[in-house]
Amino acid sequence: MKYKIAIVDDHTLFANALAGLVQKMETYEVMFEVGNGKELIQHFKLKMIPDVVLLDINMPEMDGYETALWLKNNYPEVKVLALSMFDKEEAIVGMLRNGAKGYLLKGCKPSELRIALDNIINKGFHYTEFVTDKLLKSLNPEKVKNPIKELGLNDRELEFVRHACTELTYNQIADLMCCSARTVDGYREQAFYKMKVKTRTGIVIVAIKLGIVTL
Repeated sequence: MKYKIAIVDDHTLFANALAGLVQKMETYEVMFEVGNGKELIQHFKLKMIPDVVLLDINMPEMDGYETALWLKNNYPEVKVLALSMFDKEEAIVGMLRNGAKGYLLKGCKPSELRIALDNIINKGFHYTEFVTDKLLKSLNPEKVKNPIKELGLNDRELEFVRHACTELTYNQIADLMCCSARTVDGYREQAFYKMKVKTRTGIVIVAIKLGIVTL
């Protein structure tokens, strides 16, 4: 089985080179290349639905932020890997907030792209040390010596956080923790509050950076 990849980038030369690189990977194949989000939507209307979208940020008509958000709202099962020249915190945070499951700089090595694709397919996300450094700085600029103690997570909340960093649904987490879905909702709200995040992706980012979980 080969996973289908869509490339969304308005720089044709780069997109073609990227497509050639992906085509050499035995478990991936390029489904199509387009120059912006509007063109991507047209392919989706034709039922051309990829497994992963490699998404640039700076594009005409419909940029990466808008495109990622559209995919999050309409096709949440499609994984987005942002691939951009931008290395600023606001760009990274913006893309992940809009649903991207990973962020790579265009200057990365081919092997890094392969690892990122494998992680997104197998684990649901991919965050490099560079990205987590940027994100943690934006979320909480102070370094902590004992992350669990500083966050104030109790044992059950910590157990929930570790489960939340997997592909398990909240109902499945409730079953594993032998509690009700409502109780898991409570753990989630406490995790959001104590980790100073607003989404499950935020929990994953902070947990990875602070060593609560590892990739």
